[in-house]
Amino acid sequence: MTVRGARDRVLGQAFFSDRSQIALRMVTRDDRPVDEAFWRARLEAAIGFRSTLGIDATACRLVHGEADLLPSIIVDRYGDVLVVQTLSQGSDQLLPVLTRLLAELTGATGIIERNDPRVRQLEGLESRVSVVHGEVPARVAVREGPVEYDVDVHGGQKTGLFLDQRENHAAAAGYARGRLLDAFSYHGGFALALAAACSSVEALDVSADAVATIASNALKNRLPHVQAREANAFDELRRLEKAGARYETVVLDPPAFAKNKASVEKALSGYKDINLRALRLLEPGGFLVTCSCSHHVDEDTFAEVVHAAAADAGSLVSVVEQRTQGRDHPVLLGVPETKYLKCLILRKLA
Repeated sequence: MTVRGARDRVLGQAFFSDRSQIALRMVTRDDRPVDEAFWRARLEAAIGFRSTLGIDATACRLVHGEADLLPSIIVDRYGDVLVVQTLSQGSDQLLPVLTRLLAELTGATGIIERNDPRVRQLEGLESRVSVVHGEVPARVAVREGPVEYDVDVHGGQKTGLFLDQRENHAAAAGYARGRLLDAFSYHGGFALALAAACSSVEALDVSADAVATIASNALKNRLPHVQAREANAFDELRRLEKAGARYETVVLDPPAFAKNKASVEKALSGYKDINLRALRLLEPGGFLVTCSCSHHVDEDTFAEVVHAAAADAGSLVSVVEQRTQGRDHPVLLGVPETKYLKCLILRKLA
């Protein structure tokens, strides 16, 4: 729809929602025609940008919503398969056009819509998972650096993998050593990426399906020293501390604890607890990789919580790297929601 301001001046074109608290999502800042040629140009620009990044992987994000000027549209590539999400009323109506253009621009053999995120409920949209182009196998083989994965794009978390951590996996691998504990491991992204530098790897996840996938991926990559266990990470961190376990490398990559502003206080308590336990398990000189994907918890607040955890643990830590999501998940200045992932690589001094 056309958005007009004072004196009937055209402010631009936008997706309109009659249900969401976000009533307008700006698509243009002028009155240019928003037709198929327009959407093709926007998709070409987004896809073309990824081709310049030198990504050493066969899975990446091709379209990152507002940060690619394609609001509420997500497109992830897994080999020859694309996973599409249309997360607003306006973008959902565009799905047939987007599907046709993406097939033409990428040569994808299959495209699946993963329109099952809860955010669609706020738009009054139904939950859908369906193949909209070609064929999509039950599992898709992809590679991230030297690590190979079999990905369930039909039912895996997010669109199958946590693609936003790819560059953090590589960065953390440069510090990893000795015994590694990877909590909230999901499909073993950090565990598998860091395994080559570590003597032993313990990967924890509360999901039995995730644990089975970690084990399968470890076997696929000939990493017999990666051991996956089904466990509640909060409880297991406490148990390991009481048992006197020690590690040279610990990774914390939990799901978003703060789904909304009302849950921030509880989330901060959760972040403090797991970081406190992790630092007590960590040997002096060891490295803690700690993450938060809650966009309601900003970088400064997350750093303050980790600092408070270090103080309570009686530990002194230094920040080796302060990182965010991969470059294929760009951030749009002025839209803080597009910068959501925080990743601190810390060294325990004492």
